[in-house]
Amino acid sequence: MVRTIVGVLRGGTSSEYDLSLKTGAAILGALSEDRYETRDIFIDKQGMWHLRGMPSTPARALAQTDVIFNAVHGGIGEDGTIGRILARIGIPSVGSTPYSSGLAFNKSRAREVLLQSGIRMPQGLSFTLGDHLDTGAMARIVFDQFAPPYMVKPPTDGASHGIILAHSIIELPDAIGDVLDAYGAVLIEEFIRGHDASVGVIEGFRGQSLYALPPAHMIAPQGSQFIHSGLHRDQGLIHSVPSNFSHDDKQALVTAARRAHRVLGLGHFSRADFILTPRGPYLLEVNTIPGLYPGASFPPMLESVGSSVGEFAEHAIQLAQGGVRRL
Repeated sequence: MVRTIVGVLRGGTSSEYDLSLKTGAAILGALSEDRYETRDIFIDKQGMWHLRGMPSTPARALAQTDVIFNAVHGGIGEDGTIGRILARIGIPSVGSTPYSSGLAFNKSRAREVLLQSGIRMPQGLSFTLGDHLDTGAMARIVFDQFAPPYMVKPPTDGASHGIILAHSIIELPDAIGDVLDAYGAVLIEEFIRGHDASVGVIEGFRGQSLYALPPAHMIAPQGSQFIHSGLHRDQGLIHSVPSNFSHDDKQALVTAARRAHRVLGLGHFSRADFILTPRGPYLLEVNTIPGLYPGASFPPMLESVGSSVGEFAEHAIQLAQGGVRRL
C-alpha cells in the first residue's frame, strides 16, 4: 500500500510556539503508520525551517510531500504567511486559505465582518500607533462608548497572550499604552460576564456540510482568569463536554459558530470561542488552527461524539486532497 506523505509544520515565531509543538506532536502521533508517512517540519523562533533536525529552505523541507498539515499557531501560521508559501509551491494543505485565515487572525478586521453579518460580539474599539492620539484620548473615546471594566488585547495574538484587564477608566490609558508598545495596535472590548464556551466545526464530517461539535464549557481553576496565558501552557483549563448548558443555549452557540465560519470564508475546520450570558452567546474570536494538544478544547469535543484527533486529522487530510469540496 502506497502511503500518503504528510508534512506536519510546527513551532513558529509567535508566543504560541510551545502550544504549536504540542499540537504538531499530537498530529504526528495520531496518524496511522500504515497509511501515512509523516515528516516533522520544524520552524524555530527565528523563522528558520528545519527538516530531520537540519536547517532547510521551505522549498526543500516541503519537497516530495503529498499534503501539508499546518499546526503553527498564531503569527506566520495563521496570518496567511505560511499559506502563501504553500500556495506558491503548489502543495495541498489542510485548513483555510491564506486570505481567510489572515482575516480571522486579525481580531479587529474580523470584528468588522462578523458584526456586519449580525453576529453578537462585545462592544469594542481599535487603535494603532498611526492614529496619533495619546492613550488618555483613546481611553476617553472608549469611555464615551461603553463602561468599564475593559479587556485590552493585541488584535493579532492568541492563547490569552498580551491581554490586560482594566477595571476602571483610570487603569485604561496605561493598559492601552502597554499593548500598543508591544504590538503597535490594540483592541479594547467591554468585559462580558458569563460562561466561557468553545465550539468546533468541521466541513464534510459525519455526512453534514458543516458539522458542529458539542459546545465545551471551559472552566478556569478557582482563583484564575482566562487572561492568564499559563492556563493554556500548563493544561489548567477544564473542558466540560457535554456541557450543562441548556438545549437552547447549545443551539445558539452552534448556530453562531457555523455562521462565523461561513461569514469569514473559512475552510475545512475552525473553533469559535464565546461568552455565554443570559442574553445569549457573545462571540469573542474564531481560530483557524485549533489546538489539538492535551488540555485544549478540541480533543474532548471530538471524544464526546466518539471521534478522535486521529480521525479528525485523517478527515482534514482528505479535505486537503480534494475528497470534500470546501464551502
